[in-house]
Amino acid sequence: MTSENPYAARPWLAAYAPGVPDTIDEVTQTLSDMIEGSIRSHQKAPALEFFGARTTYRELGEQIERAAEGLRRLGVTHGDRVAIVLPNCPQHVVAFYAVLRLGGIVVEHNPLYTARELRHQFEDHQARFAIAWDKVYDTLDGFPADLKLERIVSVDITEAMPWTTRAALRLPVAKAREARAALTATPRAKKVLAWRSLVDGRRLSKRHPRPVLDDIALLQYTSGTTGTPKGAILTHRNLRANAMQGRAWVPGLHEGEETFYGVLPLFHAYGMTLCLTFAMSIGAKLVLFPKYDAKLVTDAAKKSPPTFLPAVPPIYDQLARAAERGEIDLTSVRFAISGAMSLPVDTVARWEEVTGGLLVEGYGMTETSPVALGNPIGPSRRPGTVGVPFPSTDIRVVDPADPHTDLPFGEAGELLIRGPQVFQGYWRRPAETADSLLPGGWVRTGDIVTISPDGFVTVVDRLKEIIITGGFNVAPTEVEAALHAHPDVLEAAVVALPRAGGEQVVAAVVLREGAVLDPDALREHCKQHLAAYKVPRRFFQVDELPRSLIGKVLRRQVREQLLRDGD
Repeated sequence: MTSENPYAARPWLAAYAPGVPDTIDEVTQTLSDMIEGSIRSHQKAPALEFFGARTTYRELGEQIERAAEGLRRLGVTHGDRVAIVLPNCPQHVVAFYAVLRLGGIVVEHNPLYTARELRHQFEDHQARFAIAWDKVYDTLDGFPADLKLERIVSVDITEAMPWTTRAALRLPVAKAREARAALTATPRAKKVLAWRSLVDGRRLSKRHPRPVLDDIALLQYTSGTTGTPKGAILTHRNLRANAMQGRAWVPGLHEGEETFYGVLPLFHAYGMTLCLTFAMSIGAKLVLFPKYDAKLVTDAAKKSPPTFLPAVPPIYDQLARAAERGEIDLTSVRFAISGAMSLPVDTVARWEEVTGGLLVEGYGMTETSPVALGNPIGPSRRPGTVGVPFPSTDIRVVDPADPHTDLPFGEAGELLIRGPQVFQGYWRRPAETADSLLPGGWVRTGDIVTISPDGFVTVVDRLKEIIITGGFNVAPTEVEAALHAHPDVLEAAVVALPRAGGEQVVAAVVLREGAVLDPDALREHCKQHLAAYKVPRRFFQVDELPRSLIGKVLRRQVREQLLRDGD
């Protein structure tokens, strides 16, 4: 144990792939500058593809400018929070950059959240404006007046599809027109308007004030290291730096020639950086999928073969098996970056066999924009680890009980990260910010890791009790609160049990006297309060829950007991 940083020599630099720099250049562009640079350089190239319908970079630029002007006319000004509640679609990309161009702050939301989950976040950030999927705008319109939500822009994502696809979905143009007309025929017309009416006008003046590097660009909600959802503050500088780090990490990419597949949700930090910023920064074509569906990916690959695929292990495994059966040709994919959960070594082998490309694992968290470490794109990669720090990124391993004391190589401790991608704190939560951000710009990750002498990081445990399932974070306290609302449940403890490629949410419950465990009823109850991925997959009845001397439920002991019982 030492009080000096033994990692200051950066031994991991020797593992970098050829052409990867030790540091990135100084960040000089906001995200608005970045997208405008790509638009100028790749005007005729396709920027977006959605069910076969393509949008060029020139067209994307025009749509961003018109949407920005429409939002300005609604009253969006510098520093305003604008909630985006959309699946992956072209309108999502346009809305993201339009808000930023005005100096506004994007607040991303999962459109599949329940009303309760969305309301919690809106109560926190208090956005006056929202751009929402037409299937969820009724939920937002039902929020009470004290949330200060003034205007909702309703988005019909099928408007971005080819007319043949709309017809196949039985969504003719006439029906869409009727839906838009209905918005203007109701008493709430002053509050809700259609996306088309927002973007059909003139463009934003080029003289309109521009955002600057240290303006807040994004509030990304995360459970962080404490389990309480809160908004991580990310600036233009943070997000642009992470896109530059990603570009530096993959020197084999070709500007204006790559095809990225957007199977990760853009409302998630991982999908946001890899697709909304990184892909756009190099003039790539981004093929968007409203949700991951193997058939949609297979169909798209016939017309627009992917060259770069960011995803999570279950997707790689499913697609690789489909390729083995001859259902999809993946030989165009040169680079694949996996994150959000552990990447099995056999998945790597299967993927690289069917593609001939590379699949490497990385590591990050919302608070690091999100990517901070990655396996080198080359022979030095080390499956089973999360790789080494990105350019311009430093790491340390410290005693979790005393984060100012460094531990030597090979000893397990809490990972700290420092770099230009590290967030600015949590929205209106100074105490939590002080707990997570240490002097010198170091952020506590809450993850227990070991670092080899040559700098490769292996995650061995987590201080935080967040459950990662399907690439999403689940806060046990939130699920427990939903269970406590059921009349049969006296107490509940929610933990993770291992499953292939990740974790599953399970619950140990103490029932009230006379009650009988009914997993289906509990599951249906949870679905009324929680997004589907948060609902426990299994329920276990116990007589009592282990507690500390001060009465806190010891989730770790609950998990250990379930594992000992063979479940």
